[in-house]
Amino acid sequence: MEPAHAANKASSLQTVNGYADLADLALGAPMVVEAEIRKTYRIKAKESPGIPAGHGRYLVTAEVVRLISGRDALPSRINYLVDVPFDSRGKLPKLKNELALLFLKRGQSPGQMVLTGPHSQIARTEEAARTIRAILTEANANPRRFKITDVGDAFHVPGTIPGESETQIFLRTSDQRPVSLSVLRRPGEAPKWSVSLDEMVDESSAPAGRDTLLWYRLACFLPGQLPQSSVENASPDEAEAIRADYRFILEQLGPCARQIKP
Repeated sequence: MEPAHAANKASSLQTVNGYADLADLALGAPMVVEAEIRKTYRIKAKESPGIPAGHGRYLVTAEVVRLISGRDALPSRINYLVDVPFDSRGKLPKLKNELALLFLKRGQSPGQMVLTGPHSQIARTEEAARTIRAILTEANANPRRFKITDVGDAFHVPGTIPGESETQIFLRTSDQRPVSLSVLRRPGEAPKWSVSLDEMVDESSAPAGRDTLLWYRLACFLPGQLPQSSVENASPDEAEAIRADYRFILEQLGPCARQIKP
């Protein structure tokens, strides 16, 4: 439950609610914490070199409200450094009493934490908190995480009747998992695509639902165009059909809209 004073005012923190951004942040952080900022101390540039242009640096003291993800216990109050942009008046925002979502790793001294990146302190919104919990719940239920590293070979097979065909596109992954994409076309029916995460491919395989980890791994990491190497062994007609089916899959996935550049 948000404190009333936090719920009734606009946050000075960056608001991030998009699935892809939150997946980038949450999956890359050893700890995800909901906290309330209690105190900030402005650190001068001469005392802490490396502050980005247009930013100021705070040493933040925050009270932990909830440990969303992480195996280690945390003290009730933590400290961390954060670089925040100046506003239009050239001033740093006041962050005291702000509710934040923090993506952290441990620092070298007790109670000292380190943000995992420049955007790892964001406003705590109900939407962001809910999405992060869903991402981490799904990730914990499927601990074998993989990342698409390349597109492998692709094949196109015409069916027994005109207008019928099947395309299969194999993906290379970080854990050597046998992932493949398929597009099935039949006369008088809308084309159907599916993704398989094992060596057996059948028509019951489902497409990746929007705003799921599987969708994220495909929509955000598949290349925008099918590599030429994927169709080296295909005839010109087969290669064109494979490229068309690959574009169809990308269209069905939709864009990986990111607010934060990875």
